[in-house]
Amino acid sequence: MTALPHDLVRTISERGLDPDLVVRTIEACLDEDLRGGTDVTTESIFGGAAGRADIRARQNGCLAGVPVAAAVLHVLANRTGTNVEFTTHHDDGTRVSPGDAVATVSGPLRTLLVAERTMLNLANHLSGVATATSQWVDALASTDTKVRDTRKTVPGLRDLDKYAVRCGGGLNHRMGLSDAALVKDNHIAAAGSLTAAVEAVRSHQPDIVCEVECDTVDQVREAVEAGVTTILLDNMDDSLMTESVSICRPRGVITEASGGLTLDRAKDVAATGVDYIAVGVITHSAPVLDLGLDFD
Repeated sequence: MTALPHDLVRTISERGLDPDLVVRTIEACLDEDLRGGTDVTTESIFGGAAGRADIRARQNGCLAGVPVAAAVLHVLANRTGTNVEFTTHHDDGTRVSPGDAVATVSGPLRTLLVAERTMLNLANHLSGVATATSQWVDALASTDTKVRDTRKTVPGLRDLDKYAVRCGGGLNHRMGLSDAALVKDNHIAAAGSLTAAVEAVRSHQPDIVCEVECDTVDQVREAVEAGVTTILLDNMDDSLMTESVSICRPRGVITEASGGLTLDRAKDVAATGVDYIAVGVITHSAPVLDLGLDFD
């Protein structure tokens, strides 16, 4: 692994991220930006002068990825043999307003300018995910229902996207396909029935948590009788979800709403009694949070 400062490695680890994975992701992003070998604009204009700049919020939002941005700068500094500093003023999970200084960076101007886009691309995207998640968390604040994510993440950024969801106050569902079984319509069709699909999972992986996607109340009844622990209520209206919860709750079965959900429906969906709302949009379609690099 490219060396990072020990305190930054500790910070990244404490947030449930693998420092090696973060560095590999950053290396790939820098390689993509420097595929021709150099930044021709910066190399042409700047010599060895040093500079200082602030990463500032230009919108209201929730931060995520500040330590990742710091890691970008340090990875590039290691490549170029330069000394840099990254000072954090607002940490991940913090709500910021336009003009707030998130961090201050200093070092050779060449290093800062080459690192700028990769730092901002990652921090802006992850903060956008955290901000979108926080909006759902706020909408559900007066209820017992929690928002959690899906596997609809940016390819290659699964761990970072799901970390950003946590920064926004949301919960993570499966990190990958081996964490739990999720029996969906295509699995049911291939197995011949919902019950047959569940039995096949139990036969192959008897200790794994098994969740089933249902889009009718009859399927919910079948899934409950099959003994599943969690049921995903897919594209149901509020009345069907309420009925489904009434079937599941006495048996201790967890319910999760999914499909076509919007913020303005959040409280109505929560009123059905579901335990979770699964929202793909917080990772696959979250607008970036605008953070910019302003030099002194």
